[in-house]
Amino acid sequence: MTAIEEQQILITGGAGFVGSHLTERLIEDNDVIALDDLSAGKQDDVPEKSTFKQGDICNRDFLDELTDDIDIVFHQAAVVSVQRSIENPETCHEVNTDATLHLLELAREKDFRLVLASSAAIYGQPETVPISENDSKTPTSPYGIDKWTIDRYAQIYNDLYDTETVALRYFNIYGPRQRGGDYGGVISIFRDQALAGEPITVDGDGTQTRDFVHIDDVVKANILAATTEHTGEAYNIGRGQQTSIAELAETIQTLANTDSEVTYTEPRPGDIEESVADISKAREELGFEPTVSLEEGLETVLEEARGN
Repeated sequence: MTAIEEQQILITGGAGFVGSHLTERLIEDNDVIALDDLSAGKQDDVPEKSTFKQGDICNRDFLDELTDDIDIVFHQAAVVSVQRSIENPETCHEVNTDATLHLLELAREKDFRLVLASSAAIYGQPETVPISENDSKTPTSPYGIDKWTIDRYAQIYNDLYDTETVALRYFNIYGPRQRGGDYGGVISIFRDQALAGEPITVDGDGTQTRDFVHIDDVVKANILAATTEHTGEAYNIGRGQQTSIAELAETIQTLANTDSEVTYTEPRPGDIEESVADISKAREELGFEPTVSLEEGLETVLEEARGN
């Protein structure tokens, strides 16, 4: 994998789950600014060698100042909760879409590369699996609409203005430092239930599937996106493997060596039944190859909770 060295880097959402891991990976060989409003992230997760800036991604003057002399922006800041987007779509649009559009304008003006976090939520209920980048986009929430909007804007800015952009369509990311949130955060929920000896509660019958990808592989994908010649493109980022929620619960139960039982509750309304990424495009064009197995990844989550 091509290394990134001696670059001026801004990471939005730098104290968050993905952003803090990116900062940690890049700080040894680059100058990194981590921007976060700490609404969800924790400053303690930001490496001391980086420059931490607390602020709002919607503050245009602040963002203008931070992007002076920047080579690469990894844009991870967002309201990531589907439920919050349903409850307050206007606020989520301001953060997820308007602020990203302004970043694209800054990238156009200042000529830095923008790697941005898109989402599998843009696909909605998939017609077939695995899901390829060219499959239909039918988002079922304001969050999904926002992500599809910025994903498409990024491609248009590359086409019209020759702005270097790459959109990464994350599937279900998990790993240390994750705190809640839909079917990526379900791993930390199951972990906490298992280690506390409480019932591991599965929504519905557990047959619904997801594509769980470890944070270490997501960091690799971002670095590859920052160095690829294939700009103006969007890529699915997952493991390319389906795991049922029942299987996930049982695997955590086994790895945690717990007496917790797996129990089943009412299904979530509108839950997507199947989701798995076709990662062949990312593999061929970025050289992306996920290497962390589900069992290995779950061990890192359990070790964090055990304080190891």
